[in-house]
Amino acid sequence: MTNIILSGCQGRMGQVIAQLVADKYNASAVHNQESKICKIAFGVDPFGKSNDAFPVYPSFDQIPANAPKGDVIIDFSHFSAVRSVVDYAVKTGTPAIIATTGISQKDLAYISEQSAKVALFRSANMSVGICLVKDLIRRAAAFLGEDFDIEIVERHHNQKLDAPSGTALALADAINQADANKYSYIYDRHSRSAKRGHNEIGISAVRGGNIVGDHEVIFAGNNEVIEINHKAMSRSVFADGAVRAAMFMKGKAPGMYNMDDLIG
Repeated sequence: MTNIILSGCQGRMGQVIAQLVADKYNASAVHNQESKICKIAFGVDPFGKSNDAFPVYPSFDQIPANAPKGDVIIDFSHFSAVRSVVDYAVKTGTPAIIATTGISQKDLAYISEQSAKVALFRSANMSVGICLVKDLIRRAAAFLGEDFDIEIVERHHNQKLDAPSGTALALADAINQADANKYSYIYDRHSRSAKRGHNEIGISAVRGGNIVGDHEVIFAGNNEVIEINHKAMSRSVFADGAVRAAMFMKGKAPGMYNMDDLIG
């Protein structure tokens, strides 16, 4: 069994994860396969209240000594809280899944540094499908060469705070890292009075309604356009990926892990 500490348990993703664990990963649902059984040991959320399913504490600093045992942390809170999550992971030796987006470069560097002390899993998108898309676009960029311009369009609900999304940046990075980091990223063209540069990736953000998360990578060449799309129809795809990552990370040695490690 994997006992999960759920950071941001009252947020949208936190609530989806808690429900998913209760419905899909309980003992009867997985037919007593011990390695696939999970439960929420406790939650951490400044706006949360304890419930019948698990206790909730307002911060990692206020977790009492007699709190239930946790094997892995799943963090879907807010980027401002990421250091407190990592510090608790280091202090207690608890592996952590950092799935929050909008994290600054300084805090990303801190996460990487602390991974020498504890197992940390970092992904801007917990969907297995997005992991496949990253592989596809790396191959497409290598095959199509320099004759195609690359643009990324991401669409999310009107409550999302960061733009562009962490996933859009991860997709751009996947292409860039596979080609000697030759591309620069252009986020807005309205103030630019110039032709499109050859070695650039345009990234556009759309916010509206209750769009869960759409990502489109466009390879535009002469007389043909290739589009690779991923549409998340429900937040459950991210929740399921996070829980699978939690089971994978239980007991892992210190180091930095990601979705590529999960799917092997």
